[in-house]
Amino acid sequence: MIITGVAIFLLILTVSGVVSARRVRGDCSNYLVAGRALPAVLVTAVLIAQPVDSNATIGNADLSAAFGFWAGAALPIGLALCLLLMGLFFAKRMRAADVVTLPEYFRNRFGRSTEAASSFLTIASFIILLAGNLVAVGFLLERFLGVSYAFGILLTVPLALLYTISGGMFASVYTGVACVVVNIVGVISLVIWVASTHGFSAPEGMGAGDLAQLTSSESGAVINWATIIALGLGNLVAIDLMQRVFSARTPGGAQKACFAAAAGLLMLCIPLSFVALAAVSIVGDAAADGPILYTLLGQYAPAWLAIVVISGLLAATLTTISGILLSTAAVLIRNILRIDADAVIMTPRVLTATRWATLPMAVLAAVVALRVPQTGILLTLAFDLLLASLVVPFILGLYWSRGGAAAAWAAIVVGIGVRLTFFVLTPTIYGVDNTLFYLPNEWVSTSADGWSTLLAGAASLVAYLVVAAVTPGRAGQPAEESVQDASPAPAVLTSAPS
Repeated sequence: MIITGVAIFLLILTVSGVVSARRVRGDCSNYLVAGRALPAVLVTAVLIAQPVDSNATIGNADLSAAFGFWAGAALPIGLALCLLLMGLFFAKRMRAADVVTLPEYFRNRFGRSTEAASSFLTIASFIILLAGNLVAVGFLLERFLGVSYAFGILLTVPLALLYTISGGMFASVYTGVACVVVNIVGVISLVIWVASTHGFSAPEGMGAGDLAQLTSSESGAVINWATIIALGLGNLVAIDLMQRVFSARTPGGAQKACFAAAAGLLMLCIPLSFVALAAVSIVGDAAADGPILYTLLGQYAPAWLAIVVISGLLAATLTTISGILLSTAAVLIRNILRIDADAVIMTPRVLTATRWATLPMAVLAAVVALRVPQTGILLTLAFDLLLASLVVPFILGLYWSRGGAAAAWAAIVVGIGVRLTFFVLTPTIYGVDNTLFYLPNEWVSTSADGWSTLLAGAASLVAYLVVAAVTPGRAGQPAEESVQDASPAPAVLTSAPS
């Protein structure tokens, strides 16, 4: 019954995504940024849907159940912090820049070579993020449909590709609105059911009041703070987040949507940390059998509640998958391959190429998902890499006139070098065994886990400041003006006639 209800909801989402192709009308601007016509309320919905995926929900619950309230809550807190910072300092400026992808900002500010570097880094990071969402869907289909984990992932990929290739950003808008509505109903119902049937409790030392999780390294404080910082800052250069900002009708609307989405995200996701802690005692030994939220819903909750909650989580996950496929494909075509980059208008060839480019993105993510079956860990790792490489040149490039391509490259190379060095030498990734790429050694222990995130970000900052200080200052206008007044390539500003 549960899988039937979820399947019906999924079918409705898929059909809406395919129908949304009519809104594209062959216009690449419509496909990538919804024609820059979304009102603040719709931008709010897609901004909430962007982080309210399986990583921040299923991953949040799993981390809370395994390591304590703050380990899971760190995910939505970090993501909400990012939206708050985006609204305060970046949304209006970036929307006014009139670019389509984030690497175009790096090209306007630092030059073509930095555009290429930022493109490769964002694609690599978002393939990891996409993999985390595929992991959660794979576990869901394994639990409720009875298929293997690998088959569940391979089943999800073509489904997500179908409505992403058809509707682009409009498909994300439609599913995003549905996601927010269903998740509100689902989370409220789940909290009421747990409170009225089992009550809220937490294992000793793992509750929200056990602040050692934020103050003691032995209780995971370093990893928890590193998670908040990695998401709060690393998500600022998230290409799918930026595409949602670029889709706003006005710069002011983009800013308001960020503030509203930050509040909505906390209200939707924080309760799941409390539910997960209560679920530890409810499900008992079954807590180790895959994602704890799936176990709770599949074996203990009423079928109607399981259908609503899982449908909401699935809608959020598919919205995020769609957004990631769309944004990574756009970056590949526009910023790496630069198809028809010199054209006066956005050609039909760009639209066709972007649609086809979603295929290799999906395949690469599926490979990572099969290799690393984790949810919340992959979310944090994706933005961890962005924090180490692109956050410093993004922020300082926007607000400080000094520092050109040399400073940006120094920040990227040093930051990512430090992070990758720790990554391959540290036996754990945010508390989970490093099964992706670990070189056994006697120099780096698990105590470096978490600190490596902070050290890499600090190294990137120092490298930028040093190189900017010893190289000539940028000629011309201040950085914040250059972003708004720079002249992007014509293909960025003009769309093909419908």
